[in-house]
Amino acid sequence: MLQGIRIVEVEGIGPAPFAGMMLADLGADVIKVDRAGGNPTPGMPEAPILDRGKRSIALDLKAAEDRAVFLKLIATADGLIEGFRPGVMERLDLGPEDCRAVRPSLVYGRMTGWGQAGPLAERAGHDMNYIGLSGALWYGSAPGDAPMAPPTLVGDIGGGALYLVVGMLAGLIRARATGQGTVVDAAIFDGSANMMNLLMTLGQAGGLSMRRGQSLLDGPHWSRTYRCACGGFVSVQCLEPKFYAIFLERLGLGDDADFAKQFDAARWPGLSARLEALFAERDRDAWAALFEGTDACVAPVLTPAESLAHPMNTARRVWHEGDGPLQAAPAPRFAGAGDWVPPPRPARGQHSAEIRAELGL
Repeated sequence: MLQGIRIVEVEGIGPAPFAGMMLADLGADVIKVDRAGGNPTPGMPEAPILDRGKRSIALDLKAAEDRAVFLKLIATADGLIEGFRPGVMERLDLGPEDCRAVRPSLVYGRMTGWGQAGPLAERAGHDMNYIGLSGALWYGSAPGDAPMAPPTLVGDIGGGALYLVVGMLAGLIRARATGQGTVVDAAIFDGSANMMNLLMTLGQAGGLSMRRGQSLLDGPHWSRTYRCACGGFVSVQCLEPKFYAIFLERLGLGDDADFAKQFDAARWPGLSARLEALFAERDRDAWAALFEGTDACVAPVLTPAESLAHPMNTARRVWHEGDGPLQAAPAPRFAGAGDWVPPPRPARGQHSAEIRAELGL
C-alpha cells in the first residue's frame, strides 16, 4: 500500500520503531539509521521484530561527515521518525528546519511521552507514567486492585505508535497534494487520553463513574475475567441484554432473580463473588467448550503461544514462529494480499554500502 514511500527512522526504542515497523509492513521503504558503534542503550535488548522489513545504515550523527550523509538521505525521503526528547535532533543540527531545508515536503514525525512542549516535556518517563497522568490507566484492573494495564499496549503502542502512524499518513497525503511537509507531534500523554473518548461517551449516558468499579464496563460481574480450577482464566463481557441472557442460560442461571437484574450496580459485587465460585469449579478449557459457538461473549484468556495453536490462528494466520521470535502478522489486511511471511530483519548497518551507493556516495 505504501510502495514508493521512503521513511527514515532514527534508531530508538519503543513506540517510534514500532511505528516504523507498521509503515514497513504497509510497504514503505523504511531505512533505519543505526548508531555506529553498537547498541545505544546498553543493557536493553535489541528489538528484531520491530526491524522486520527495514534496511539499516550505520551513522554517527555527531560527526559532520555522517550528518551530511544523513541529510543527503533525507533529501530522498518522504518522512522521518525520531523518538528523542525535545531538542535532541536540533542540537545535532538535524531538527525539522534543517531537514526540511533539503526536503520541503518532508513529514517529520516526532514521538515522545509528554510532547514537544509543556511542563514535563523535558522529563523522562515510561508507558505507565504517561497513561497514569492522562487518565487512561485509571480503570485498569479489577476494583480494589492496583491499576495495571497490559504493558506498553495502552501507552507506547495505542497512544503512541498508532497515533504517530496516523499523523504520518495524514502528513504524507497533504504533502502529495501540496508539496508541503509538516511536523507531527505525537505524544503518548495526548494519544492515550484521546483513546479514552469511547469510554467517556458512557458518561453522557450515566454509565461512567470517576470511582473505580462503579462504571458500566469496569464494575459488573458480566465484564471481567474469572480464575478457573486449572489456574487459567476466562474473559466475560456480555454487555447487551440478549448476549447476557445466553450467558446466564449456559450457566443454568436463566431463572435466577438476582442475576436477572443485570444493570443493578448494587448487586454487582455479590454476583461477581458467585461467579468466582462457579468458574473455579471447572478448568478453563471446559468453560471455553461450554460457550463455544454461542453469542455469550465468553473467551479463554490465552498466552500468545497458546493463541498460536488456536483454530482462530489456524484460519487467520495471525501468529507466526520460524527462525526468529514469535510475532504477529501486520494488521489491518487488504484485499488481494497473499499469505504473509515474516520478512528478514537487518543486522546493524547491513545496508550501509547499498544505501550509500543509491545516494551516489
